[in-house]
Amino acid sequence: MIIFWQTLAKAIALGSIYAIMGLSFVIIFKGTQVLNFAAGALSMAGALFMSILVVDRGFPFLPFTNPLAPADGETAGLALWIVHLVIVLMIAALMGLVIERVAIRPMVGQPLFAMAVITLGLEIAIRPFNLDATAISGRSIGVPWGTETWEIGGAIFPKSYLAAVVAAAIAFVAVFFFYRSRFGVAMRAVAFDQEAAMAQGINVGRVFAIAWALGAALAVLGAIFFAMSPWPPAGTVSLEIHPIWVFRVLPVIILGGLDSVAGAVAGGLIIAIFEIFAGQYLSQWTSILGPGYSTIVPYLVMLVVLLVRPYGLFGTEEIRRV
Repeated sequence: MIIFWQTLAKAIALGSIYAIMGLSFVIIFKGTQVLNFAAGALSMAGALFMSILVVDRGFPFLPFTNPLAPADGETAGLALWIVHLVIVLMIAALMGLVIERVAIRPMVGQPLFAMAVITLGLEIAIRPFNLDATAISGRSIGVPWGTETWEIGGAIFPKSYLAAVVAAAIAFVAVFFFYRSRFGVAMRAVAFDQEAAMAQGINVGRVFAIAWALGAALAVLGAIFFAMSPWPPAGTVSLEIHPIWVFRVLPVIILGGLDSVAGAVAGGLIIAIFEIFAGQYLSQWTSILGPGYSTIVPYLVMLVVLLVRPYGLFGTEEIRRV
């Protein structure tokens, strides 16, 4: 039973991280109808900003010392670390605004495929910055609790698990209430019909900007919490972060539904549960299944569900009349 509870806790924690990233995709897709293929590079760049602020005691791209950073050689306390997390999310939101204004706004009215290709171009443009910064070794993000764990009934639970669940809960509540605000209603109207929304006086460009700002911030939030131990990056921003978003989050949003906030959360938890439990309880058949079999599980789950529900568990079904 100890192994079961440890596995379940790991699955819920990873599912929470998947959910955060899924929310990033959903917000941008609902607001602009564009699938953001630059999310991997964008999220990793934001995590690097966290390392620069907290550990290097500087500012990204600026020759200034961060006056809020902990003293050299010391680790930031929880409150100070959260302050820096908020600062990084604000920088990420600003980065999202710039990307939307420079690369996405001029493409309004063009085919959606062209806009998706633009995001692929952004991915290629941002990636060298990430690779150069982590080519030799990972960069610490100064997590206050590091590798600390709790022991309950003989089971070991890393503190990062609880941190991921709390972060996902806050993100979901924030997005939930956002969609019930004036801007959220405007975003849903734009997603339904841009021309009708413009006729009602809704500023479509502003909706696009908000969607990209929120989407970028959520992408960075997910990357920062995945960078913590005991996940593969082991408490650092490393090359392990990028593949998680490129290869694993896609099944999450397709399974849950590209335009569903609840679907992002449900999809993240479902995919993580299948992935982690398969990795734990099928490990004795690794010689038959192959060493990377657990990374294939999300796609198998996605395919099975799509055979029954082509629009995902919570996606909006489109009815076309011909």
